[in-house]
Parts: sequence; C-alpha cells; structure tokens
Amino acid sequence: MNSLKWFRNKKIQKWLWFSLAALIAIQMYFVREMLAALLIFAVVFALGAAVVLVFFLFDQISQRTVEWAEPQAKRAAHAARRGVVHLEEEISKKLPHRPVGA
Repeated sequence: MNSLKWFRNKKIQKWLWFSLAALIAIQMYFVREMLAALLIFAVVFALGAAVVLVFFLFDQISQRTVEWAEPQAKRAAHAARRGVVHLEEEISKKLPHRPVGA
C-alpha cells in the first residue's frame, strides 16, 4: 500500500489524468489520420481501377468490332475488285473508234 501513496497526491493525480487524456487524444487523432489516409488511398485506387477497366473494355469492344468487320470488309473488297474488273472489261469493249481518214 505504501507504493500507492504518491498517487493520492492531488497534484500528481491531476497530471496523471491529464497525461492519460492526452495519450487517448493522440491515439484518437492517429486513428482518425489513418482512416483519412485509408479513405484517400481507397478513392485513388478505385479511380485507377476504373480507368484500367475503361481501357480494358475499350480493347475488348474494339477486338470484337474488328472480328465482326473483317468478313464484311473482305466481301466489300472482293466486290469492289470484281466491279473494277467488270468496268475495265466494259471500257475496253467500248473504245471510241476514230475515223480512219481523220
């Protein structure tokens, strides 16, 4: 019991309670600071993930578009080639004739 006599002194007791309150306040401030940092990093991470998701979806959509457009482009190119060949044949058949004596 002798060891607790110093604790009964009002001045020491006041400073102990003050120190305890300060320690609790510092811990609460630290926890709040850590929670704020966690929130900021979570928001930044979510924004970065959203940007990556947009690029990924754009890549997937563009690949499917190319896969869809390739057969039609080949068909269109083949039709254009046939049209050019047919046009060349028509032009070569209908060459304007010049009069021989002119």
